[in-house]
Amino acid sequence: MIKSIHPIAGIIGFLTIFMFWTSTLYSELFATHATVAAVKSMIVSGLFILVPAMVIVGASGMSLGRRRKDAPALAKKKRMPIIAMNGLLILVPAAIFLNAKASAGSFDISFYAVQVVELLAGATNLTLMGLSIRDGRAMTARRRRAGK
Repeated sequence: MIKSIHPIAGIIGFLTIFMFWTSTLYSELFATHATVAAVKSMIVSGLFILVPAMVIVGASGMSLGRRRKDAPALAKKKRMPIIAMNGLLILVPAAIFLNAKASAGSFDISFYAVQVVELLAGATNLTLMGLSIRDGRAMTARRRRAGK
């Protein structure tokens, strides 16, 4: 069961962050302040999908990989705390801050400074999660080949 849940939660987390990131970038570059505010509100609402998905992928990954010592598993174990801390300490607070500022129509220097930090942190998490997905797929393929 965990072997099925882990990749599903990982893909949900990755795609949710990707959607947040691309929506933010598009709205900031091409849309009105009202659209930016709507995107920021939807991102905060979307945290109710993202946070549980990330908890599930982290917990299931620790369970699945607790005894593994191969290079891809160790790399995934090193990435996960960075992804989690980046999310908890930067991305979630930034999303809440940016939503509050955008809802108030306060598109000032602090809004844009935090927006840049959020985009960089989001790109970092997407990169790290993408590498973990790649390694997970390689581990699964290797296990399937060994089982044949």
